[in-house]
Amino acid sequence: MTSLPLVIRPERPGDIDAIDRLHARAFGPGRFARTAYRLREGTLPLVELCFTALVGTYLVGSVRVGPAQAGGLLLVLGPLTVDPSFEKRGIGGSLMQASLDAARAGGHGLVVLVGDAPYYRRFGFVPVPPGRLSTPGPVDPSRFLWLELRQGALDTVSGNVSAVRPR
Repeated sequence: MTSLPLVIRPERPGDIDAIDRLHARAFGPGRFARTAYRLREGTLPLVELCFTALVGTYLVGSVRVGPAQAGGLLLVLGPLTVDPSFEKRGIGGSLMQASLDAARAGGHGLVVLVGDAPYYRRFGFVPVPPGRLSTPGPVDPSRFLWLELRQGALDTVSGNVSAVRPR
């Protein structure tokens, strides 16, 4: 855990520009071509599940979660971003826990993501079984992960994962 004066709080509308700059620093311009980005393209994050990390007034981390569907509703987590100069201090884990706790409290059933399995395993994520869900682009199957938040939710989804776009 970090010894910094870290504050985890819900994302606010005024954070959007700082979050966009953080994503650019952490992921670069190629982030828009990744399948993980395409899973959430055109959707709006669910503000009640999005959190930021601040050291003083400096935004050093962010987690976003958006709605998706695959025969049933689910969540797509991402991106989880920590400023490269603040990595390895527990900030990402604190953001993840805040978001997952809020999703459980909100009655959500299932969350998927594309990410590093050894990192996300500590939160309970496991690889999606082959053939169960498909993504809108190529992804290493060992990096396509899911977490059941409510018992029985895994049985409610299958097929193509697509972002739920606002009407």
